Amino acid sequence: MSLFRVLLAIILPPLAVLDKGCGSILIVTLLTLAGWIPGVIGALIILNKN
Repeated sequence: MSLFRVLLAIILPPLAVLDKGCGSILIVTLLTLAGWIPGVIGALIILNKN
């Protein structure tokens, strides 16, 4: 997980997981719509997986 990805996850969570697949984008987008902090947490968790 690079510093650029972490910053992107904090600023725009759905864009940070763009290359992880459609399901990840959908989950993070829904979490971001529910609230910014859940979206950031979801994006960081998905980015942390290998």
